[in-house]
Amino acid sequence: MTLWFDDLTMGRAWRSPSRTVTEADVGAFAGLTGDRFPLHTSEEFARNMPYGTRIAHGLLGLSFAHGLMWARTGELDESVIAFLGIDDWRFSAPIHFGDTLHVDYRVADRRASSSRPDRGIVEFEVRVVNQDGALIQHGRKTMLLARERTS
Repeated sequence: MTLWFDDLTMGRAWRSPSRTVTEADVGAFAGLTGDRFPLHTSEEFARNMPYGTRIAHGLLGLSFAHGLMWARTGELDESVIAFLGIDDWRFSAPIHFGDTLHVDYRVADRRASSSRPDRGIVEFEVRVVNQDGALIQHGRKTMLLARERTS
């Protein structure tokens, strides 16, 4: 079921499906981005760092959060026009290989577009949480949504 701008009332909240972060995910992300920092790719190097082992890239966690919020639920597939930005994003704890992440998110702000009456802007408060309930990342994501089906 598609949700449109007018369906997203203040405080409406969701919990995404979960996803386990694997060594293959980290390797693929390193290859795709070119970020092969040894904290993520070398167990020997990471052993001597504060976490004592490799951890996933913070931006990989942010990417998973975005995917878990949208692609896995499908509720906004027809209504999202654009991803407008991220505000006040914080990386609160490391993502370890084998962590299972989910996203808790809610409508924190919304406003109709002043220039285009067929759309509105929605700001989501986002929390990325691991299997132990620890807050891993958090911040706000802003999306531009259609007010209703245009076709």
